[in-house]
Amino acid sequence: MKIHSIPPDFAAWRRQARTLLRDGVPPGEVGWSSDPGQGELFGRDSGATIPSSQPVPASSLAVPKAFLDLAECVACHRDQSRWGLLYSLLWRLTRGGEKPLLRLTTDDEVIRANRFAKEVGRDLHKMRAFVRFREVSGESANGREQFVAWFEPVHHIVRRNAPFFRKRFTNMNWSILTPDECAHWDGERLRFTPGLSRSSAPEDDALEELWLTYYRNIFNPARLKLKAMQAEMPVKYWKNLPEAPVIRELTTRASHRREIMIANPGLSPRPAPPNPYLRNLHARNEVSPLPALDPAELESASLADLREQAACCRACPLWDRATQTVFGEGSPDASLMIIGEQPGDREDLEGRPFVGPAGQLLDRALAEAGIDRDAVYLTNAVKHFKWKAPSPTASGHPARGPRRLHDKANRHEQETCRPWLVAEIAKVRPRVIVTLGATAASSVIRASFSVTAERGEVAGAIRIPFDGRVFATVHPSYLLRMRDQKQKTRAFDDFVADLKAAQMATVS
Repeated sequence: MKIHSIPPDFAAWRRQARTLLRDGVPPGEVGWSSDPGQGELFGRDSGATIPSSQPVPASSLAVPKAFLDLAECVACHRDQSRWGLLYSLLWRLTRGGEKPLLRLTTDDEVIRANRFAKEVGRDLHKMRAFVRFREVSGESANGREQFVAWFEPVHHIVRRNAPFFRKRFTNMNWSILTPDECAHWDGERLRFTPGLSRSSAPEDDALEELWLTYYRNIFNPARLKLKAMQAEMPVKYWKNLPEAPVIRELTTRASHRREIMIANPGLSPRPAPPNPYLRNLHARNEVSPLPALDPAELESASLADLREQAACCRACPLWDRATQTVFGEGSPDASLMIIGEQPGDREDLEGRPFVGPAGQLLDRALAEAGIDRDAVYLTNAVKHFKWKAPSPTASGHPARGPRRLHDKANRHEQETCRPWLVAEIAKVRPRVIVTLGATAASSVIRASFSVTAERGEVAGAIRIPFDGRVFATVHPSYLLRMRDQKQKTRAFDDFVADLKAAQMATVS
């Protein structure tokens, strides 16, 4: 066995795989290893002195971008067989003539590679969700406060995830310590050092008690679903979370607290403070629908201006029962815009789109699709929450549970709200739009559009002024309503695939 000593990472594998591929060395003649004790990535059988295939120029070996994206993700997996799996797929794609290989969902190697990629994606999402920074004493060389976090990833994801934390926490110095590798950001440079033990990380800081107080107060026992909670936040992560000491306490007491909440219902949502513009109109008894947006005014208006104007909208009756207008948010120059149907109960109370259960599922899907929520513009086709009270029980008593149930906006309400959506699209100018659910599709594409029958990229003209590409898929709330777990898992995977296709369209 001839040993080639190189660092065990994706870039090194790619260089060596290119050489082997050019020389015509088939997968069966290559042995791969990422054992740190050996210090090498692969070995080649010394008996294979003559390539089994004829050498070819490297320029003639076209590798699909989809494979490179998949391979870079699979390379982060901890399974030792990942390098051999990737080289086998690469050989089949380039030297085996199997061009549509990655679309063969029944192929064993494709299935395995996709499973590896999915597991890495899940680990990336968990790291983003469960890293908790703690402040350490003293200031850094550039005068900024220093924060340290400890995390134990399942796979080799530190380098792949570090740019996310650099973007999210640009204004502070931080270090993320793991057993495999550590990442450090000093405001100018991102660097990596060897892994450390748990004892190197701080135990707590001055804000810990404040955080626990906040966590206790936002914990809602009426919405506790322990199995769902543990699926999203597995117990193995609890030991490194500062809120871990109170999780068991709160979940144990949830049933008792829920009964108290039912017996003593809280206040109904309160209307938002009136806008000064509306206050003047009320004083003169001149509240009326706002006129259509003038194209000249739109050209000079910013998204902030539109948001302020939308807060005054009284063009349809929905404003009367909603707490506030829920306008879009996100990157003002996003290449991808995601349009939902209408705000839900949580969105109505917080004034932000996609912050309730459906929004949390969307966040999870975005993470698995490799899409940064902060880089996307999120909005709804309808800007006010339309709701109805639950029906009374058979005995005539008021129904228990949530007092405000989602009610679909009718055609008139959708049509009345569309100018705000068109204005958002005109200001953001995305390259790709994704519609979630029937209401968004009928507002953007056409009234008769069927998400079930026409899901995917939309061909042909749409009803709003937009010259980019449009994709239609289901709304996350549709997935939440599914009871069968296997069906729900398949549907979620399809939803993630739709988001990935839309994301890829932004760069093609």
